Amino acid sequence: MCASRFRSIGPILLCLILPSLSQGQPPMRMAYPTFPPFHWADESGALKGFLYEIVTEALEKRMGQPLTWTAYPWVRCQENLKTGQADAIITVPTTERAAYTTTHRRPIYKKSLNLFTYADHPRMAEIKEIGGIADMGNSGFSVITYSGNGWHNDHVRSQGVRTYEVAILKNVWKMLAEKRGDLVIEWPPGAWPDIAGEGVADRIVDTRKTIAEMPFHVLIRKNAPMVGLLADLDAVIEQMERDGTIAAILDRYY
Repeated sequence: MCASRFRSIGPILLCLILPSLSQGQPPMRMAYPTFPPFHWADESGALKGFLYEIVTEALEKRMGQPLTWTAYPWVRCQENLKTGQADAIITVPTTERAAYTTTHRRPIYKKSLNLFTYADHPRMAEIKEIGGIADMGNSGFSVITYSGNGWHNDHVRSQGVRTYEVAILKNVWKMLAEKRGDLVIEWPPGAWPDIAGEGVADRIVDTRKTIAEMPFHVLIRKNAPMVGLLADLDAVIEQMERDGTIAAILDRYY
């Protein structure tokens, strides 16, 4: 009885205590790349995106930590974190990023990654039978990715899969459509707007083969003044999952 009562009042106490702990904190400078539907600014300059909404709800509204958001190319987002020109990014924890950031345990979102290829690929049947990342290398398939994709470096390139790299994310689709590589590993809701924007939708195929999941976290620079908030962020994320807030945000975007 007592244990149940304490569990029920825990989230309430968390909401009351955390904002007071972060009063007087300087704004956390969030660096982000323009990437609908994760985070972007619309024509009026208003920020949108489900990762933007989840993080704003957790850190600013529930934990009382002010945030400022500035868009940069993805590689520069990471460089700004290293040099102290930004405090945090939202991305996948990697070995390289662990050298200059710290994070929390519970992902704020898991992104399912599908295998994309070009239409009429002569080895389409083999592609649809790929069971894991190691199979790509063993079968001689190549993958196209973009600069700064740390997840790819840790999980794909590290397994000996031949990799071609472009400077800008959306350019992977034109390169794939031109048959300059076999595969792209990407999240379908984020991929199709770029594919359509590049005018290659009729030349790209989503095999619907999910090959992996990317866990997204808030990564904070190790010497940032608000790094201590990470100790409580897991509890806030869990609360948002239990009360339906994260599900409601995701429903608005896809």
